[in-house]
Amino acid sequence: MANSKTNSNGRANSSGSKSKSGSNGTSSKNSSNGMQSSQLMKLFEEELKDIYWAEKALTKAIPKMIKNATSEELIEALENHLAETEEQVKRVEQVFEVIGKKATAKKCDAMEGLIKEAEGIMEACEVGAMRDAGIISAGQKVEHYEIASYGTLRQFAETLGLDEAVELLEATLDEEKAADEKLTEVAVSAINIQASQEEDDEEEEEEPAGKKSR
Repeated sequence: MANSKTNSNGRANSSGSKSKSGSNGTSSKNSSNGMQSSQLMKLFEEELKDIYWAEKALTKAIPKMIKNATSEELIEALENHLAETEEQVKRVEQVFEVIGKKATAKKCDAMEGLIKEAEGIMEACEVGAMRDAGIISAGQKVEHYEIASYGTLRQFAETLGLDEAVELLEATLDEEKAADEKLTEVAVSAINIQASQEEDDEEEEEEPAGKKSR
């Protein structure tokens, strides 16, 4: 009787364990498949196309900033970030590979606007510390947009269980944060101070006219 009961319990436990394991395995597989075709995955892909366009556009915009900058420290910071941006383009392409999609760029209206604003600032500012300060201002607006974008993409990838994509996006996010901090350092160390001490040429030109009117 004791052996029969033990065997009966043993069979029941074994059967129950197997049934539970099979249920979990199926659920996990269905969950994984669902992630790949989910609304979040679709949004992830669309946001990836957006930042891909943005990064490629920046590889053309940053050289213009370098050309207009005068501070050696600022030029060096921009040149370093240009090299990083070129690598970031490749990383985005790797993320497309992770999700099994062709790397495709979709026009990013936000980045297009930020680049146009940067061009306008460079045209409006006098060559020297004023323009350098303007370039830093425009550059940091770009960095903040990218930090927000990559932070969101990383979180999406984490939720979707895309571990390789998480690592790639995390690497770029760290670079964007470091670039933003570097621009702040360059601005605070010299450029902003110099720009604050220089008088506006327009004000200097208007002053003699004011004296004559008296």
